Amino acid sequence: MEFPTQMYMGGRLTDGQATLDVLNPATETHVATVAAAGPDDVQAALECARDAFPEWSGLPIAERQRWMLRLRDEVIANEEYLRLCIHHEMGKSWAATQEDFDSLRNSLGYYAEEIARLHDYGLADRAGTHTHRMVHEAAGVAVAFLAWNFPLLNLAFKIGPAMAAGCPVIIRPSNDTPISAYAVGQLCHRIGLPKGAVQIIATASYDVADALSASTIPAVLTLIGSTATGQHIMRTGATSIKKYSMELGGNAPALVFPDADLDVAVDTLCGIKFNNAGQICVSPNRVFVHRDVLDDFSAKAAARAKSAKVGWDRDADITTGPVINAKAFARMKALIGDAWNKGAALLAGGDRPAQLDRGFFIAPTVLGNVTEDMDVYRQETFGPIISIIPFDDDTDLIAKANDCEEGGLTAFVFTRDLALAERHAAALRYGEIQINGVKYDIDLPHGGFGQSGIGHDCSPLALHDYLVLKRITRANGAHS
Repeated sequence: MEFPTQMYMGGRLTDGQATLDVLNPATETHVATVAAAGPDDVQAALECARDAFPEWSGLPIAERQRWMLRLRDEVIANEEYLRLCIHHEMGKSWAATQEDFDSLRNSLGYYAEEIARLHDYGLADRAGTHTHRMVHEAAGVAVAFLAWNFPLLNLAFKIGPAMAAGCPVIIRPSNDTPISAYAVGQLCHRIGLPKGAVQIIATASYDVADALSASTIPAVLTLIGSTATGQHIMRTGATSIKKYSMELGGNAPALVFPDADLDVAVDTLCGIKFNNAGQICVSPNRVFVHRDVLDDFSAKAAARAKSAKVGWDRDADITTGPVINAKAFARMKALIGDAWNKGAALLAGGDRPAQLDRGFFIAPTVLGNVTEDMDVYRQETFGPIISIIPFDDDTDLIAKANDCEEGGLTAFVFTRDLALAERHAAALRYGEIQINGVKYDIDLPHGGFGQSGIGHDCSPLALHDYLVLKRITRANGAHS
């Protein structure tokens, strides 16, 4: 298959001043060499977006909706192509690519509808001497930095609200997964999207990427990535006053109480932890299990890990694909080794599956007796490793669960006692609390506390990250 290799910039497909090699982490083979932006390309993209802002933001909402729906229809017509790009650039299982594709399709349709529901509103005047209106307007140029773990889902979460709000958006995909984003650029070009409304450019170096955030042109910087990357972008973006919308990392706890439905708990936690090789921001990292059900939970989790199908075969029912690259593979091995050396029990996995002689695959791993001095307890794992921590009562459970230097994105609670669940949900300092299951969708807000980010992806709340409010006040009785 021939994969897309050109950036989409200034309304056309173009090569850049640099190139990037993309490898398939499942096979460790070369997929494509793609164009990457240099300093001049970045400046040209920024200026193009700046120049496009008056026209794009000034279009009637109905016109922007038509462009979004045309792009959505083109996405739908190219489902196989888009999913193949992800399948090869990330080594993601074929079934798992469906979520990425669905997210892009749904985001374009959802925000095309949602922007029409956003109404300006009036304010009462206490003295009765004036009338006031609050009016929503596009904030300005947006720059979106994407993570590699869900190449099209992450793009979807940014392109939908930015287009709907009227913000020209420059999308910078991860160096590991630029191909599917470039495929979207091809589709934008194919439908003749107005010049500068969307631009998609990879960058070969962090210094070049920094030029996007350091510029005074963007009004919005948005990111899906690590807390460290978010902090870096905010530092480089301090050249001017900007809006920030960032979904960052976390060290998600899961609390499993003795009355929990263990099958539900194991299915939920292992499903999130082993799908996408655990490379999910909301993936549970520290699983606190009451000692009364510790053995049963551990046995069920280990059995689930051992039965998982690891690989990349498109025609097989794959549970777990590879981690993204050699660095991530080495990090998984180091986390497991550190835990083992400090006394953790290896209940399942721990290494590359014996039947696979290449690819960055880590067998789904379950660690028991994990303690606070282990790296796997303190760090966001971002891999297919479940860490089980026993507890006897909940005296200090909340304090331990909230003890997370990387901030609070998601926490999980499993119990049949709804009063207990709600009490702990209220005490957990996380942006999302999932009780006895898990649910995400384009209409549900997604965001964290503290070091896990600012703003929201998904839901109507995401639109507000790309909008500003203007107050228009008129004196009553004034002549027109």
